[in-house]
Amino acid sequence: MALQPQSAWDLPPTVGRQISFVSIQADGAPSAIARDVAQRLRQALAARGHAVLHVSGGKSPVALFHALRGQLLDWSRVQVSLADERCLPMGHADSNATLVQAHLLQGPAAHAKFVPLVPQRTEPLPPISELARHADQALRAMGPADVLILGLGSDGHTASIFPTMAALAQALDDHNPLTCMPVESDCTAPQARYARVTQTLAHLLSARHIVLPVAGADKQAVLRLACQRTQPQYPISFVLHQSKAPVAVWICP
Repeated sequence: MALQPQSAWDLPPTVGRQISFVSIQADGAPSAIARDVAQRLRQALAARGHAVLHVSGGKSPVALFHALRGQLLDWSRVQVSLADERCLPMGHADSNATLVQAHLLQGPAAHAKFVPLVPQRTEPLPPISELARHADQALRAMGPADVLILGLGSDGHTASIFPTMAALAQALDDHNPLTCMPVESDCTAPQARYARVTQTLAHLLSARHIVLPVAGADKQAVLRLACQRTQPQYPISFVLHQSKAPVAVWICP
């Protein structure tokens, strides 16, 4: 399916030239996106012999995970990791790793190699700075993602780059040499009640292809604002106004 800009959005010229938009009915979106992602992973397997898939957590991608796990490809040669993770032991109900293992790494996709950002299974966990260093090393060892599935929060955050985080400028620096950095818990942001580790914008933009599904009127309203210009209060805007990585925005009314 060709992705073409949607004229109804009246996109400003500052939106990156590699950013494309497609509008698709919500009931068909998971299957359509899954087919597109799987095809890109097959191309990576053919070109390099292996493929890297990075995904996001939350409730939004669950249906996509269910559609993706049944796609026909050699999952044994696919590495799967995360855009961000809560600083929780593996197996915790609120960890992104638990979500991915329960909803994506099933059936044929169970043969994929999962690389968690927080591998510890018991508490207490090491300090967040140590967890971030481990995640940084794991991401460097994997290399760039062939496909990165990002999410969009109603506050404009993506991965765990929140507009309220103390180190926001560093996280959004597209020349940041770090692949991953710590995110302290922030009681003013309900989504950030756990400390986290997140890929930096610089590393997110190293992906060969970024997928951004946007469903619901509230998130589409945020997307419209983020399309206007780069704005720190909408971290997702820095993904939209760049020319380093191609981004396919799937709009699901």
